[in-house]
Amino acid sequence: DEMSIKGDAVPVQVIKNRFGYIDPQADAAGVSYLGESKGPERDKKLLFYLMQHRHTTPFEMVEFKFRVKCPMIVARQWMRHRSFSFNEISRRYTSEEIEFYIPDTWRTQAESNKQASGADLDPAVSAEISAALRAHCESGLALYNNAINAGVAREMARLFLPHNLYTQFIAKIDAHNLMHFLELRMASDAQEEIRRYAWVIFEEFFKPALPWTAEAFEKFIIPTLGPLNTP
Repeated sequence: DEMSIKGDAVPVQVIKNRFGYIDPQADAAGVSYLGESKGPERDKKLLFYLMQHRHTTPFEMVEFKFRVKCPMIVARQWMRHRSFSFNEISRRYTSEEIEFYIPDTWRTQAESNKQASGADLDPAVSAEISAALRAHCESGLALYNNAINAGVAREMARLFLPHNLYTQFIAKIDAHNLMHFLELRMASDAQEEIRRYAWVIFEEFFKPALPWTAEAFEKFIIPTLGPLNTP
C-alpha cells in the first residue's frame, strides 16, 4: 500500500541493452557487392558514406532490446514509434511496484508551440504544484487500494490511478529505426522527459555497442537537430 514517488531523476538506469555488436553494418554493406572486410579504416569510411547518404539497409542488421521503466506520459510518446516491438506490464495482472512521477520543476506553456513547454516556473510555485500532485497520487492510490480490498477487479480498480504512473515494457528495434527515434527524441523540441531517455540510450548503450555508427551519427545527424541542451 506504500506509495513510491520519483521526481525529476527519471530512472533511465533501468534501461538495459540486451545485445551488443561492434559495427557489423559495414560487413553487411559489403555483401551488396559480394565484398569482404577491407580493414578497419576502409570499413569505417564505408560506414560513414552509408550514414551520410542515408543508405540505411545495412543498419537494419543490428537489433537492440531494452527493458524500460518510465512515466506513462513518456511511454505513450515512445509507443508512437511503431518500428519498435513492445511488451508492456499490465495492471490487469499485478498491483506491485506502483510508483508515480512527481516533477521537481514545472514548465510554462510555450507561446509559439501548442504542444511544447517554455521556461521553468518559479521554484516556490513548482513546489506548491508538486505538493498538490503528490496529494492527488496519495488519494488515487488510497481509492485504488480500497477498491481492491472491496473485491473490485484490478482491471477496473486501476481507473483510480493517476496518469503520472510509472510503467515498464520491453522494447526491441533495429539500429536504423533506433537512430530515427533518437533523431526525433534527442532534439531540443522533444518533451524533456523523453529526451532524457533518448540521450541515455545514445550515450550509454548505442555508442558503446556501435562506436563507428555513433560517430557517424554525431557527424551527420546530430548537427541537423538544431541547438541542443543535453539533459
